[in-house]
Amino acid sequence: QVQLVESGGGLVQPGGSLRLSCVGSGLTFAAYSMSWYRQAPGKEREWISTINIGTSYADSVEGRFTTSRDDAKNTLILQMNNLNSEDTAVYYCKARIRSGQLEYWGQGTRVTVSS
Repeated sequence: QVQLVESGGGLVQPGGSLRLSCVGSGLTFAAYSMSWYRQAPGKEREWISTINIGTSYADSVEGRFTTSRDDAKNTLILQMNNLNSEDTAVYYCKARIRSGQLEYWGQGTRVTVSS
């Protein structure tokens, strides 16, 4: 059974940082392209970053967020710096197999940016 479990969310002040993790089990992590998405209150889920051969970011987080992965530990990381209120959302990781369309989602971790 494949599981993706996010952690690291919480309450942070504007300008602060958080580090999110997504740990996978039941899958060969290296065979998957990994992505981060987020869903703010009252809004649709939006893509923010993918790490595959390279790494790409949405304009809204470029220069502030950094995605990395450790395939040996089945772990995906999202380092978030200089957070603002617009970053408040539930953050999700997604694994998509490189050879097809099979994908899995985590359950999400909540990030609240507020003073």
